[in-house]
Amino acid sequence: MSGDWHTMIAELRAQGDAARAAARRVGELDTDATRDVRSTAVAIQYTTETDYLRSALTLLRAHLDRRRPPRRLPIARVWPFFRDMWKDHALNRLGGVWRAVPGKAALERMRSAPSEPLLDAVIEQAQALQASHRGHRERARMYESFIPAPDAGPIDEAVGVGGLSAPTLPGFPDPGHPLNRAFPRGRGLRVQPDRIGEFNQLMRDRFAVHERAAAFGDAVLALLVEHHTDGVAPQAGRVRGAGRWVAREQALVPSRPTWPTKPNLFQIATLAGLAWLVMVVTALPLTFGLRADLLASHGTLLILSAGAIACLGAGSIYRFGPQLIQAPGARAAVPGVVAALVALSAGQQQGPVADYFFAGPYDRYAREYADDCLAASPYRTDAVQSRVEDRVLIVTPINGGTTLRLGPAEDGGIHPLHAVDRATRAVLDRYGC
Repeated sequence: MSGDWHTMIAELRAQGDAARAAARRVGELDTDATRDVRSTAVAIQYTTETDYLRSALTLLRAHLDRRRPPRRLPIARVWPFFRDMWKDHALNRLGGVWRAVPGKAALERMRSAPSEPLLDAVIEQAQALQASHRGHRERARMYESFIPAPDAGPIDEAVGVGGLSAPTLPGFPDPGHPLNRAFPRGRGLRVQPDRIGEFNQLMRDRFAVHERAAAFGDAVLALLVEHHTDGVAPQAGRVRGAGRWVAREQALVPSRPTWPTKPNLFQIATLAGLAWLVMVVTALPLTFGLRADLLASHGTLLILSAGAIACLGAGSIYRFGPQLIQAPGARAAVPGVVAALVALSAGQQQGPVADYFFAGPYDRYAREYADDCLAASPYRTDAVQSRVEDRVLIVTPINGGTTLRLGPAEDGGIHPLHAVDRATRAVLDRYGC
């Protein structure tokens, strides 16, 4: 067990080092750094601090419950091909730190353990994190709807100076209630004048969450080192997740062209060609499903497949579209022309291709027998009458002769026709089929 703890503590230390390095990296980036590089560095900082917090809490629970540590720490993955979405998600949610803050149950479990100075430090940091979470949740309650004074200027109206508090909705006396903010009875929103001090404290707590997450991880690391490695901190282990990308922002999320504010005619043509191609590709599952007679039995799956292709195509256009329309002048329309030609070809060919692979019994008989080995026999297409009974194709020569019985005869089938009785087999052998 000591070996497992040693490995996990080393990885936890590596996550802490990565979180501190990411914070330093953001501080080192000056105003000359591009906006994309700085925002990527901030996303890395948020994610590494959240990973450090989650990993520390996971190991702390295992320590308090006297269990073996997990084999892997809960590190958020940075998926290839979706790094732009990952970056936006991390920036909008501060890396997911609010969901990682230890809750009341975790805090009560810490307090129920035997008291010791290192654990008391952990509890103190956990309480500070909960204060940050409370600031995040309750800061909106500090606002109220208000009616500006008649002689208030634009600046006074914007910052909420002067004026009167707007009446609240019946049954909801709290001015900061979500309904009073969603359906304001005034002309603007401002911090409630008598709660400005409380609002400032909540904001300070909220913005301190990143420092407190790192402090909580450090406190847990000190506790685990004291109990599981005899007070000797191990060397930092392998860094995983966003910590591997510190100071490598361009490699993680390269700077890419943005969408033009007002696209020109050639750029619009390219986007139209790409959209046409996506629509044609989206129709492929439905076309093949129709020819294979699967719409009745697997219609939901085919529709979901078409929807997935449409979403993937739209995402690809959103991701690669700005790069494809960067060429100057008429050259910007070249990708659209190519996409339109591919869409035209695919749209014309998908029906015949589907018919070839999922042919009906009559088409399959013509292809496999009548137009091949039986082309010069009484069983050619224009010399027979055929019908399907019980998944068997019955072919009767008009001028008389042995009736052929072939199967399986089904719409949308992929299996070749073969003889189902000896008489049919004898006729096919006679003509070399």
